[in-house]
Amino acid sequence: MSRRSSKVAPREPHEAAAGSEAGSEPEEGGRPTSPPPTPARRPAEERERRAPAPEALGPPSERPQPLGQEAPAEREAPRRRRCHTSCVERPLSRSFGRLGRAVATHPWAFLLAPMALTAALGSGFAFLPEEEENLEEQYTPVGGPAKAERRFVQAHFSTDDARRFSASRMSTETNFASVLVVSDADSLLDAEVFAEVSRLDQAVRGLRAAVENGSQVRYHEVCAKFKAGCVPPNPLLYLWQRNPALDLGHVTFPVLNLSGHPIFLAGFFGGNTLGEWLGPSRRLAASKAMHLLYFLQTEEPEQSRRSKAWLVHFLDQFEDLQSRLALRTIKVVYFTSLSRQLEFEATSMTVIPLFHMAYVLIILFAIISCFRLNCIRTKMGVAVFGVFNVAMAVVSGFGLMLHIGVPFVIIVANSPFLILGVGVDDMFIMISAWQKTSLLVTVRERLSSVYSKVAVSITITSITNVLAFYTGIMSSFRSVQYFCIYTGTTLVFCYCYKITCFGAVMALDGRREVGCLHWVKKPDPKYASLKKTCCFPLGSVPDEYGADNHPMNLFFRDYFGPFLTTTKCKLFVVLTYILYIISSIYGCFHVQEGLDLRNLASDDSYIIPYFNIEQDYFSEYGPRVMVIVTESINYWDEDVRQELEKCLIKFEENSYVDKNLTEFWLRQYVKYMKNSSQDINNKKTFMDNLSVFLSTFPIFTYDVNVSSSNEITSSRGFIQVMSVSSSKSKKLMLLQLRDIADKCEVPLMVYNQAFIYFDQFAAILENTVRNVIVASVAMFIVSLLLIPHPVCSIWVTFAIASVIVGVTGFMAFWKVNLDSISMINLVICIGFSFDFSAHISYAFVSSSKTTVNGKATDALYMLGYPVLQSAISTIIGVCVLAAAKAYIFRTFFKIMFLVMLFGAAHGLIFIPVFLTFF
Repeated sequence: MSRRSSKVAPREPHEAAAGSEAGSEPEEGGRPTSPPPTPARRPAEERERRAPAPEALGPPSERPQPLGQEAPAEREAPRRRRCHTSCVERPLSRSFGRLGRAVATHPWAFLLAPMALTAALGSGFAFLPEEEENLEEQYTPVGGPAKAERRFVQAHFSTDDARRFSASRMSTETNFASVLVVSDADSLLDAEVFAEVSRLDQAVRGLRAAVENGSQVRYHEVCAKFKAGCVPPNPLLYLWQRNPALDLGHVTFPVLNLSGHPIFLAGFFGGNTLGEWLGPSRRLAASKAMHLLYFLQTEEPEQSRRSKAWLVHFLDQFEDLQSRLALRTIKVVYFTSLSRQLEFEATSMTVIPLFHMAYVLIILFAIISCFRLNCIRTKMGVAVFGVFNVAMAVVSGFGLMLHIGVPFVIIVANSPFLILGVGVDDMFIMISAWQKTSLLVTVRERLSSVYSKVAVSITITSITNVLAFYTGIMSSFRSVQYFCIYTGTTLVFCYCYKITCFGAVMALDGRREVGCLHWVKKPDPKYASLKKTCCFPLGSVPDEYGADNHPMNLFFRDYFGPFLTTTKCKLFVVLTYILYIISSIYGCFHVQEGLDLRNLASDDSYIIPYFNIEQDYFSEYGPRVMVIVTESINYWDEDVRQELEKCLIKFEENSYVDKNLTEFWLRQYVKYMKNSSQDINNKKTFMDNLSVFLSTFPIFTYDVNVSSSNEITSSRGFIQVMSVSSSKSKKLMLLQLRDIADKCEVPLMVYNQAFIYFDQFAAILENTVRNVIVASVAMFIVSLLLIPHPVCSIWVTFAIASVIVGVTGFMAFWKVNLDSISMINLVICIGFSFDFSAHISYAFVSSSKTTVNGKATDALYMLGYPVLQSAISTIIGVCVLAAAKAYIFRTFFKIMFLVMLFGAAHGLIFIPVFLTFF
């Protein structure tokens, strides 16, 4: 009788019929049913009698082997010389075989010990942080240049938001409330519209927040002040409120000159239509939107606390306030300095219900995948425990990290979905190997065989996945570091629990199989028909000796493989790949870089329309940038002043700078000294008159840092940035301004508080490329060490590069930015690309078939279905994130879907076809 075992192709119907033993009666469909053993015969004798002869299993070379297990050559055929690197793989295989025997011998110990460890480590969830997550710390580069620039500004320039507030001179973001007003008409430069905006402004100023001690916080008590009054939320509105007769038809933009005092309107009006030139500015013919900005005190801790209380009250009451005012001619949106943080924290709560849905879907998929039409071979219960086993790994990994104090950031909430999909992959491989063992072999030997054949494969893929995540620790973003630490550690637990706890469950289920088989074969004529109907519907009697082949395995062998290896199909695959790689490369050059801060909130958040209107109407002007002279220079030296002036001109000539809005104390001081007929080139005269100048122009008081020895140690001016609405323009602007500062003869530095976030645009690409290269090299080394065929390493490297290019390129088509979140997924991409390509390419080179087409079909037969299961299970694990209301979760789904789609396409289509060419 010709029977196959373990990873061997199933018997053809005529082989099964011809191989029936004497005395057996053929069942329906030509499959034999063996007679029950006689009670007198010992089990060992029975196994010896029933076990097929070695030659009946087919030539050893025809038995396909999984990754990590070589196929022995036929005895008759001469052994071909191959380059093998199995010095690590073979000892590992033998060691895992011994581990399998130990697990089968003591299953309860290997089952209960991981459960006890999970319970102990799970206590770490008591340390889940309750404090606010610092967005700047987590989502901006560690050691970014802007952070060093900020430290310099804070050390050399003081501010006073209670007496001389200036927004552009603040080194950090202040407490504020922002309201954007959009007119229903073509322009809001109308007295009626201004009157309605004025009512809104007065209502906001009239808000009172109650605090714990029963007192109330009024706006005028916590507002940022200049001299004695609150800083106006909009300078033109303030002027109109004081003088309703002000002619709004003769306002100039971006600077309004009022009685010789320039008033900057840039950033306060948007959607503008400009008329004729009136001096350095143009007449503001029409304006669609207005910006009201309520700055609050931040520097003093107590005042900052009271300011935040007022802002919370503002957020709670603004919708009601808007309804009470019944605004007719305008629409308003709002935002505060607290909004981003509060909305980000609220976003994390939206994903919790999706956890349950994901686990239910995975359990259903596992049950369906492992269902069999006989009560002996079915593995539904084992599959359910396999999913529970992944949940144990999540609890253990997260609990350990929380115990040792690794910060838990919101994007770590993505990790369980990923681990859920990845963790069940190993379960499918182990169950597949178990199903291809003989029911008449002892459980101890069956589990040893499973471990020796697939544990090396699982070890390789687990090592590569863990290494891929741990290389993410090199990232400059804290959020990426913490995500990779949590996920990598959890995958370690997932691997350990699979080869211990899950193996123990398989051993216990193996004992169930033996008991069930004995019960079914027990002579009992009265219930024989009932047993057959209940346990073996549709006549699905189990093959006691060999493999239980899944229909999908037969599909890959009999249909998909032969079709894929036809000449026409190969040509189509090559053309498809060329189109794929060209499209991917094109997309790579159009990927936007950086994390848009609006994406930290859910889709239904009130801050989304705020950011949309801000981008539509207020994107023309960006932040005012400090140009800082970082060292003491001789300002009274005319040559030095000329060098400094050249540098300022270079800044003003930059395409991202509005040269008409530069503000520099030295230019004003030179004019002041000339008007006073003073010798500015004399050091004593220069320094003696400086204090008088600063008292005359108090706005410059905090721009000149004079030491106790009467030396100017540092000073600063300001330039106005414009046209930086996209991440690309922000990156180019930042790099160009820093380049101008570096090349200047005078020691200069540029800084704005927004640069803290702009640094990510410059760092994200470098971080991504570095992490991908390091992880890819690590994958290549691991594949060389653990896979016994060096040619596999070449194809693994090719697949990794191809999938990464594809995922990155199609990110652009799916409107996904290259940011800290997507960078995590690209690192994940490396691990999965390795898994898919390594299995298939190794199965190809290990196949004993004589033709390349036969090798490709054989590889797909052996591992096509497990690869497909792996891709589907991971997609199911993360697909629920597609329903999330937040960008950070949907992005995770989008990229993981691309990774699985392209990874599976390479493993099941591209790699098998390309291997036939080489």
